[in-house]
Amino acid sequence: MPSPVETRRFTVPATARGSRLDHVVAGFVPDVSRSRLQAWIKAGRVRWLGQTTVKPGQLLLEGGDLEIDVELESDAPAIAFSAADLRVLHGDEHLIVVDKPAGLLTHRNTEHGEKGAADLVVERFGSLPDLGDPLRPGVAHRLDRDTSGVLAFGRTPEALSALKDLFRARAVQKTYLALVHGSPRFDSDWIESWLGRSDKVRDRIATLPEGEGRFASTYYETRERYAGFAWLAVFPKTGRTHQVRVHMSSVGLPLVGDDVYRPRGRATSKLPDGAPQPKRHALHASVLEFAHPVTGENVRFEAPLPADLSELVEWLRAHAPE
Repeated sequence: MPSPVETRRFTVPATARGSRLDHVVAGFVPDVSRSRLQAWIKAGRVRWLGQTTVKPGQLLLEGGDLEIDVELESDAPAIAFSAADLRVLHGDEHLIVVDKPAGLLTHRNTEHGEKGAADLVVERFGSLPDLGDPLRPGVAHRLDRDTSGVLAFGRTPEALSALKDLFRARAVQKTYLALVHGSPRFDSDWIESWLGRSDKVRDRIATLPEGEGRFASTYYETRERYAGFAWLAVFPKTGRTHQVRVHMSSVGLPLVGDDVYRPRGRATSKLPDGAPQPKRHALHASVLEFAHPVTGENVRFEAPLPADLSELVEWLRAHAPE
C-alpha cells in the first residue's frame, strides 16, 4: 500500500538563485536523506513554480513557490527502533543516559509523528517530566537523527531542570568523533563564528556576519590522517544546532556522508573503491562529562564507536594511509 503523503508549500527566496533543486528541497525537509529526496523528485513529487520537475540537479534561476509531496511522519521510518535497541549507559533515580543509534530521532516532532529516543526511554523506564513540552519528555539536549552517541535524560523535574541549566551554562564537556574530507592544516585548532538560519535555504544553518545569529565555538584535534581524509576529536564549547557539521564545513573539512553541509564550489575527496560507503554523516557523540544534576558528583559517560564508523575508519587506516 503506498505511503500517504502531505503536500507542503514553501517559498524559496531569491537568494537561492543558482542552487540545485535537490539542495533546496533538502533544506526544507532536512530529516530526509538526499538519495530519498532525489527519488521523490524523479517520481514527480516536487513542483517548482507550478510545474513538475524530475531533475534533481536542475538549477533554480529565481525565487518562487515550491511544493513537495512529503510522506507523513506517522509512517514507519526506514529503520524501526524499539526500546530494546537503546543501550543504557547509566540509570539512577535522577538520570538516564543512553547510546542513541544513528537513524533515530531524539524526540518526535509532532504528536503523531515518528517515535524518538525519548519515547523509547519512556517505554522502558516509565514516564519522564517534560517541563511543559509533551513532545520532549526528559530531554535536556538533542542529537541529529543521523548522529549516534551519548544522550542524557532527566528523570525528575528537578533533575531535568538542573541538567538543562548545565547545558545552557556550557558546563557539560562534550566530545564528538568525526571523519572529514580533506587534511586539516593544523593538528588542533579553534573555529569560532556566528551561526543562524540560512537566508537561502530554510531549515539550514549557515555562518553569518559577526553579531548576527548566535556565537558558536568549536575546538578540534586531529587524531589520524589518511589520504584525503582525517579522523578528528571535536569539542563544541557551545551547543548550536548543527554546530559541528557547519563549523567543519566552513573550514573546508565537511563530514563524510553529509550532503547537506558540503562546501559549494569546492571539490571534496572521494572514498576509494572498496571502502565501506556510509549511509549517514560520520559523526558520533562519544563522551559527555558533567556534574551530576542532583548529587554534584562528576560523572562521565562514553558510547563506543558504532560498527559502521569503526569499519570505515579501520578500512582507511589499512588501505589509505597518508
